[in-house]
Amino acid sequence: MNVNWTPLRTEFAQWRAEGLMLPFWWRDDDAIEATDALSHLTELAEDAGVPVHLAIIPRDATNGLVAKVDQTRMLIPVVHGWAHENHAPADQKKAEFGATRTRDDVVAELSKGKARLRDMFGARLAPMFVPPWNRIDPAIMPALADLGYDAVSTFLPRKQSEAAPGLARINTHLDPIFWRGTRGLVDPEVLVENTVAMLRDRRTGKTDIAEPFGYLTHHLVHDDDIWAFSKQFLNEMCEGPIALYRHDEKEQT
Repeated sequence: MNVNWTPLRTEFAQWRAEGLMLPFWWRDDDAIEATDALSHLTELAEDAGVPVHLAIIPRDATNGLVAKVDQTRMLIPVVHGWAHENHAPADQKKAEFGATRTRDDVVAELSKGKARLRDMFGARLAPMFVPPWNRIDPAIMPALADLGYDAVSTFLPRKQSEAAPGLARINTHLDPIFWRGTRGLVDPEVLVENTVAMLRDRRTGKTDIAEPFGYLTHHLVHDDDIWAFSKQFLNEMCEGPIALYRHDEKEQT
């Protein structure tokens, strides 16, 4: 795959000139079991030297996935909803934890999701919550903190550093999949252009420069082009003035 990375390299040169450092992280969603695609993801992470925060669906997680995670420090398990089921009305966007559900039902699933993955992964589990479809009712945020989660991750630049007291926002920002079209790779030139625009916004103070810049993938649906772009993108990012972010290095609860 021939991608023109010159705009990103030029932007990174400006970051270096200004003495700036970009925190960078990687999140991959919808894991439940050990698959060939997960092995590919792990190999890519190890080759690039970038850990993957693996968003795992608690209800369906398998012991085979536990064994795979135990083999490497490059996979960091985090909580991805409970069952990845849509509870939104038909006229609304999909959400598992939207505003239409009762608080008791929501709290019960948030609690048992974290408890099940903690039983399976032990101290390897990072207390980050990733809502399916990147949507969650803001009123739920204090409950997440009360249950021992210390971060929530959705999509697009954060407007506040915390979603609730003690609950950090650590979002993702670039998704290479054309979900509303071919479900293949977004035009690489567009992905590079969007990355540069977001980094420029950070550098110029329009968005939060301290938030880790997140790459979002879904290993189970990748085609060859998405894998190829991801490999190049990770390598290019690692050539820049970045500091890799691992949520599992934070204090566990």
